[in-house]
Amino acid sequence: MIIGAHLSIGKGYPAAARQAARLKLDGFQYFTRNPRGGSVRTVPESEIKKFLETMKELELKANLAHLPYTVNLGSQESRLQEFATMVVREDMKRAQALGTSFVVSHPGHFGKAGLEAGLTQVAETLKIALDGVGTDTIFCLETMSGQGREIGGQLEDLAEIIRLVGDAAPIGVCLDTAHLFAAGWNMRNQAGLDDLTASIEDTIGWDRVKVMHLNDSKVPLGSRRDRHALIGQGEIGLDGIRAIVNHSQLGQLPMFLETPVDNYSQYAKEAQLVRELVR
Repeated sequence: MIIGAHLSIGKGYPAAARQAARLKLDGFQYFTRNPRGGSVRTVPESEIKKFLETMKELELKANLAHLPYTVNLGSQESRLQEFATMVVREDMKRAQALGTSFVVSHPGHFGKAGLEAGLTQVAETLKIALDGVGTDTIFCLETMSGQGREIGGQLEDLAEIIRLVGDAAPIGVCLDTAHLFAAGWNMRNQAGLDDLTASIEDTIGWDRVKVMHLNDSKVPLGSRRDRHALIGQGEIGLDGIRAIVNHSQLGQLPMFLETPVDNYSQYAKEAQLVRELVR
């Protein structure tokens, strides 16, 4: 099992790696730049070198990068399209230099032109942004709760984007358990999880699924709202999380926590609880 959590890189990448090790994590997720804006600092080669050495020394297994929330891959506005293209391209290159396994992004929102136009725009943006970037780091679209005009609330959304991108770039998928639950997938038991994985195989293809955000949900099944809860303290509950981590397919994915801890040190307890649920 690989279990990580979202940490801050405010003190630099090597410091985040050391914090992950202190918390007994196997890796960590980080924002590629300011999540509510878009500013980013230049990472010196010396820091990249030190980070890679630290990861190896501490035997950390995987990292996950998350694009800022301000990226809207489905926007019809040229300014936002240009911003999204720039961020995807630059942040993928930086992630590869840092040895990051996956870069995850919310697909974005569709506008007045409708969902179909939004899906087409996501694909077009990704084809341009990922052209020639390389495949050492896998770009992943995240499953969403389906709130409002959000893209990704249905598996078919992601399947269509992947179909439209085609061979232009390899696209993976990140499953978010809280989002899936809010979108209507019953994550509480084996039968519900089997329904989900079968539907993923039929639409996206299981080979596209690369990583998981392991979160409980503050909101009820099918509520179409994005609200995370601590492990075992939400609507999915401890039995549901246990079913997920022991599932023959879901349990094999690298898992990264985004639960609403008061401080990052709490992730040690969250991760330990998850490990104790594994049979």
